[in-house]
Amino acid sequence: MDTGTLAHGLPYYTVGAGKPLVVLRWFTPDHANPTGLALRMEHKTMDPLGRHFHVYAVNRAPGMPAGTTMAGIATQHAEALAERFGEPVDVLGMSSGGSLALQLAADHPEVVRRLVVAGAAYTLPPRTREVQRRYTEAVAAGRRGAHHQAPIVGRTALTRALFRPLLWLADPLMRPANPLDMLHFAQAEDSFDVRDRLAGITAPTLIVGGERDLAYTVQLFKETAEALPDSCLIIYRGTSHIGTFGHPRFAGDVAEFLG
Repeated sequence: MDTGTLAHGLPYYTVGAGKPLVVLRWFTPDHANPTGLALRMEHKTMDPLGRHFHVYAVNRAPGMPAGTTMAGIATQHAEALAERFGEPVDVLGMSSGGSLALQLAADHPEVVRRLVVAGAAYTLPPRTREVQRRYTEAVAAGRRGAHHQAPIVGRTALTRALFRPLLWLADPLMRPANPLDMLHFAQAEDSFDVRDRLAGITAPTLIVGGERDLAYTVQLFKETAEALPDSCLIIYRGTSHIGTFGHPRFAGDVAEFLG
């Protein structure tokens, strides 16, 4: 495992060996490489991919200013990837990283060889947008906010009611070093919508989603795949949002598509 920063201060860590695969990480409280328990949990997703690729797990840059847009973030990544690799590279975006991956492929096709978008679509559903907004605004204001995520964690009213106090109690353990980073990224993703740009994405794209994903809908996954000119769609039955990235078939499906 190697760690470092790409151009524009994008933090990354690597696992595995072989052909490079840039993984744009999901929504993270800190714009930094994970440590401790968070790192061990991420390895459950990255290590299976590392058996096929030299994985570069990349996060957004720290110190993200107010008014940042997804297009601006995509430009930073395009410049960083061009400097590091010097040729188009395979890109996998997961959850919020999938939003960024679609923006990157739409705006900067010269840096993306093939694209995998997992647990993401051309825009955020209203419920997910509201959850993300409430959570990040509360934490940025110095209040507990993790309990606002209950609607996309619990499937039923009962499970949501159970998760809400647990998340409220756990909130201090998940506090970011700079809450403005995740707030400004959430504000950028809040207006993210590339539906009208999908037809112009030239990179062959695989869309992967979970049938029981509460953050997105199967319909959004299907609409995203159908609007892309060269795409495949995989829906894992009975699988949640986080479960998509840990699905037993996930790494193999990604490797098969990227060829």
